Amino acid sequence: MTDEILPAIAGEILTGEAALSAAGRDWGNLIHARPGLVVRPASVTDVAVVLRFAAARGLPVAARGAGHSPYGQGQVEGGIVLDMTALPPRRVVTGDLVSVDAGACWREVLETTLPYGLTPPVLTDYLDLTVAGTLVVGGIGGATHHHGTQTDCVAELEVVTGTGEVLTCSRDTDRELFDAVLGGLGQCGVITRATLRLIPAPARARRWKLYYDSLPAFLADQRAVVGDGRFDYVEGQLIPVDGGWRYMLEAVAYYTPADDPDEAALLDSLEFGESEDEDTTYFDFLNRMADGEAALRAEGDWFRPHVWLNVFLTDGAVEEVVAETLAATGEAELGATGLILLYPVRNDRLRTPLLRVPPGEFSWLFSPLRTGSPDDPLHNARLIELNVDLHRRARGLGGKVYPSNTLPMTTEDWREHFGPEWPKLADAKARYAQGNLLNPGQRLMVG
Repeated sequence: MTDEILPAIAGEILTGEAALSAAGRDWGNLIHARPGLVVRPASVTDVAVVLRFAAARGLPVAARGAGHSPYGQGQVEGGIVLDMTALPPRRVVTGDLVSVDAGACWREVLETTLPYGLTPPVLTDYLDLTVAGTLVVGGIGGATHHHGTQTDCVAELEVVTGTGEVLTCSRDTDRELFDAVLGGLGQCGVITRATLRLIPAPARARRWKLYYDSLPAFLADQRAVVGDGRFDYVEGQLIPVDGGWRYMLEAVAYYTPADDPDEAALLDSLEFGESEDEDTTYFDFLNRMADGEAALRAEGDWFRPHVWLNVFLTDGAVEEVVAETLAATGEAELGATGLILLYPVRNDRLRTPLLRVPPGEFSWLFSPLRTGSPDDPLHNARLIELNVDLHRRARGLGGKVYPSNTLPMTTEDWREHFGPEWPKLADAKARYAQGNLLNPGQRLMVG
């Protein structure tokens, strides 16, 4: 395989133990699938050559960015892993758009746009995810209730299809491919460049942490602030305390002096107990996870298994499902460094067809982000079963998954998840990437 592909590309082909071993692991640290080789493409042409080569031989290919998948989604046993971070950095701001290589991380996007006084409207909490890595699942964050997901902020894509054809697509050009790639789990093509919409960047961020002892009050205040849009960023976190739970609403107002936030108006009518606040630069707020990551790496907890689940709950079911889950969750079920997120998004802001959410005004992202044990596979298997049970419960009440999870999913599960969009995705796969060869770790088979 290596001898055949080597003369045709300018990038690197890696077959050494270190490269193959690294490509056979991911953030979840639960699935280990060793590829036959790793390709570090030097251009979109390299990506096209690899995909044509693989399609002709029936070889599976996985596109890998930061390797932050929780359950082997970016791995491929015996096939080819494309390391998309190897694409040469080419990042250009033109007006209110930025064009970037797909392997750029969101931190690098910000470093490109902030000197122009511009920013992507929506950023994930962790900035070291790659652009393409979040666009194939959606890209959700605390500003989604205003601007939708990151996929809703894309103007244009350069994509290499599963047959090795290089195409440019947008809402106006090749819309079928555009809609199949955004939120499409990498099933129809490999994103190589993205053009993203930008908005003016503020200078500073005022953040309030508002604490609640009552789940209903916490939910009611989140509905209120997301509904009226008074904060620029809203997320919620569930915190274990003394055998019970406390609820923290993280609410942020962006501003540029002297247009300071009106604290009294922002906090008016909210039923929190204690509060904390801090004021930072806009970038420092967005980059707030950097210190925590360094500490977790130093302590070794960064490398533990991550048994993560993200589900969208209906507004009518959120209180019941969350209360039931918390009642059955202690340190053994969450892990010492695990955490739980809970916050609503406005469905009318979501415009990506393949990002599936329940009907209604709000959908609630409920994310038990469990950490497992590197030495206890039975314990990790139990945590996965908890994810399976919660997914089944949520689905039975009309919920959906946000598709980046430690969760076994069959093709029938995906068919039910995508619902009326399934035939369109299946048709796009048949047109652009026959044979289920792209990103088979998603376990989404058609045909």
